[in-house]
Amino acid sequence: MNQSQSAAHASKLVSSKTAKSGPLSARLAKHKYIYLLLAPGVLYFLIFKYGPMWGLVLAFQNYNPFGGVWKSEFVGLAHFSELLKSDYFLIMLRNTFFINLFGLVFYFPLPVVLAVLLNEVRVELFKRISQSVIYLPHFLSWVVVASVTYFVLSYEVGFINKLYQTLGWARIPFLSKTDYFWGILTAQTIWKEAGWGTIIFLAAVSGVDPQRYEAAVIDGASRFRQVWHITLPAIRPTILILLILRLGSMADVGFEQVVLMMNPQVISVAEVFDTYSFNQGILLGQYSVGVTVGIFKGIIGLIFVLVSNYIVKKLGHEGIY
Repeated sequence: MNQSQSAAHASKLVSSKTAKSGPLSARLAKHKYIYLLLAPGVLYFLIFKYGPMWGLVLAFQNYNPFGGVWKSEFVGLAHFSELLKSDYFLIMLRNTFFINLFGLVFYFPLPVVLAVLLNEVRVELFKRISQSVIYLPHFLSWVVVASVTYFVLSYEVGFINKLYQTLGWARIPFLSKTDYFWGILTAQTIWKEAGWGTIIFLAAVSGVDPQRYEAAVIDGASRFRQVWHITLPAIRPTILILLILRLGSMADVGFEQVVLMMNPQVISVAEVFDTYSFNQGILLGQYSVGVTVGIFKGIIGLIFVLVSNYIVKKLGHEGIY
């Protein structure tokens, strides 16, 4: 085949491929039902995620509800400067960081441990009952969780303090002492979310090839060795991805949980960026300040994600991108 014939053949292949693919309108018409299934998800993100982003401009204005966005004074980075110079900034930064650090150290590993333990259960009925029991708290609202905490730890009617009183011990004001606040929040998160967090890890464990366990049994490996050398390495990518995403929310604390547990005695360890944004933006009507705090949290989260993803990839593992 000479050069002219080769060029003609290549041109024919390109034209046939183009004819097969057709114009965009034809492809949309051909696969309209698939795109129709995609439409609700796309609309959700456009309306609730991308649509409200125009409001970020409020952080660079002295927003006036009566004048609107177009007639409000532009102040540039003044609100960011005020936030960084605020007397509350270091307090909020410390509280937010340590609450998330407690969750990272004490909560994050538990779903992994629970998933591995559930995977080792061989009695199917017991396994299903256990899963249902540990999933249940996830469906309770934080109001219910706070109420349960109150009836367990409160100074007057708390179960633990009543037990202490019965035993002749001094009662402890758990809910009004700053030393216990971060620990109580962490314990609530563990009780409510640890079971639900096992779902992703159980799915990852189910993808492990059973023949690897069979080979390990033949080689005489114990159950612990099987978990250490087969199960954990198999779910390591999932653990690392969720760890990176968790680090991305280091500037974010559950607003509802903190508000429900906050009281004047523990305000020094309970004030976080979420509560400050609510107080300034909603209660005091300083909408620009509230938006500024939200953007600041997003920037901190982005930095944590980028840095943690970079470190994970440098260590030879797969990141989120």
